[in-house]
Amino acid sequence: MQQDSIFTRYKLHHLLFWILLFAAWYYFRYQDFSSTKTALRMVSVKVIDLAILVYVTNYLLIPQLLYKKRYVTFGFVYLLLVVSFSILKMYVESRIMNRPDMISLGPDLKVRVYDNIIPHFLLVSTGAAFKIMIDHARAQKRLGDMAKEKAETELNFLKSQINPHFLFNSLNSVYFLIDKDNPEARNALHKFSEMLRYQLYECNGSKIPVEKEINYLKDYVDLQRLRGDENCLVEFNYSPDVKDFMIEPLLLIPFVENSFKHLSHFTNGHPNSVRIDIGRTKNEFLFSVVNTTERHAANDLNRIGGIGLPNVKRRLELLYPGKHRFSVQKNGDNFEVRLSLQME
Repeated sequence: MQQDSIFTRYKLHHLLFWILLFAAWYYFRYQDFSSTKTALRMVSVKVIDLAILVYVTNYLLIPQLLYKKRYVTFGFVYLLLVVSFSILKMYVESRIMNRPDMISLGPDLKVRVYDNIIPHFLLVSTGAAFKIMIDHARAQKRLGDMAKEKAETELNFLKSQINPHFLFNSLNSVYFLIDKDNPEARNALHKFSEMLRYQLYECNGSKIPVEKEINYLKDYVDLQRLRGDENCLVEFNYSPDVKDFMIEPLLLIPFVENSFKHLSHFTNGHPNSVRIDIGRTKNEFLFSVVNTTERHAANDLNRIGGIGLPNVKRRLELLYPGKHRFSVQKNGDNFEVRLSLQME
């Protein structure tokens, strides 16, 4: 994945833009003022005022109001912000110039509106238009990347898919061949059949009820428990209120698979453990997996479920842009993955 440049990472291009704007503004307007000091102060007020308006509009009003379709509220707050900052700017400029008439409600009110509020509105609207166009371009690129990833996933799935009817018929035959006095084997085969059915038939859509995803994880964990010994501790905890919302199918299983793949094999009485916790807050889905691992396996931990961490992060960025938090930590013998998603 391409790394951001230093300019982009630290927003240095923003700083460069405002410095150039300040220099241009001063160059074209310094002769309008009585001294260099006054010119510098007046231009500083204009640039800082405009910068605050642009950033409040672009990074607060547009994401929180316009993109959430609260158009009337956005329009009202936007106009109020422009008018308020225009009045504040005129007040500060009147103090710098020592001219109280610049803020009075006299016969020149129309001129002050024309010279302050209208330019404010046009300049900030131009900045907002650039913000909306850039966000739209990024959204289109993200949709294209998602479509490409989905097509590649479907192609790989078709390449590896075998006839499901033959498979389920074969599993049913094996199920009845197992002795009835061996309920563990029958139960394990039944869980495997349910997991396969989930993958083949229920994961075709872009979203799936979170309850089904949890049941799938639970079946997988139960199968893994059969492979463990008495020194293997497996906990699967989930809150009953994790329900009634949708999630991307098969989003969580790579993290659970990874915990068992890299599980430690301690034999000195130190337990080998996997702990999975699933919960929610009011509007956030919380998921974590912690497993013990051996120190020499640290390099392998950069891969989750057979794919690299950058790919996992990229997938989350495509599926939940700006709506997730993801972290991976190695603390001593414990490897921990934490994921939170904003629920829709």
